Amino acid sequence: MEFLTAYGTTLLIILGLMTLLWLISLALRNSSIVDIFWGAGFVIVNWICFVLAPEGAVARKWLIGALVTLWGLRLSLYILWRNRGKPEDFRYQKWRRESGRIWWWKSLFQVFVLQGVLMWIIAAPLLAAHQGAVPTGLTLLDRVGAAIWLVGFFFETAGDLQLARFKADPRNKGKVMDRGVWRYTRHPNYFGDAAQWWGFYLIALAAGGWWTIFSPILMTLLLLRVSGVALLEQTLETRPGYKEYVERTSAFIPWPPRKL
Repeated sequence: MEFLTAYGTTLLIILGLMTLLWLISLALRNSSIVDIFWGAGFVIVNWICFVLAPEGAVARKWLIGALVTLWGLRLSLYILWRNRGKPEDFRYQKWRRESGRIWWWKSLFQVFVLQGVLMWIIAAPLLAAHQGAVPTGLTLLDRVGAAIWLVGFFFETAGDLQLARFKADPRNKGKVMDRGVWRYTRHPNYFGDAAQWWGFYLIALAAGGWWTIFSPILMTLLLLRVSGVALLEQTLETRPGYKEYVERTSAFIPWPPRKL
């Protein structure tokens, strides 16, 4: 199947899944479920690409399939665990209040269709990696991509686990997390997420998908400027000790802390 045909098919499937998720959100009165679906959605898209591109190099198809599945399922399960028993995220509550009675249909486009289109755009390297028939075996680029993915997976997973343990201790209430990987970057989970997508891109590059570089760039910009670092730091900047933490700790890329 040609790339554009397969890519268009994935768009239709993603929009169908997002519409179904929107209907569930109306029943639950909770648009936050889209955050839980984000990682799992890429897992579904990946295996759709696996099926739509039988001509691809088998070793590369299984490599990127395994990495995407580990990343996506871990992320979705972590957000599901983190959000258990909690109300709808404050961002969606704000939009719900501002929209009033029309939120039920506005949320379809503002939340679910928008995130579905972003998922489709960002998933381009996955399809490119699955479709590339040559080289038939794994190359140096594949191995470098997998290594960068592993670094990102470590920072994202370690960051989430360390922060969860920190918050679980009542003695840390109101304090700033500056231990473990958080000592080297203020956002290890966001850095790890971005690094994994650069790893996916390098695997796609090995299959000839050089032009899908817009995907990791877009993901990195989203994490830095839109839904990640910028948004979170607005809520933390007034916390005691956070200013000093910012002065000594790298914002994104891990780096030894500066001496004040």
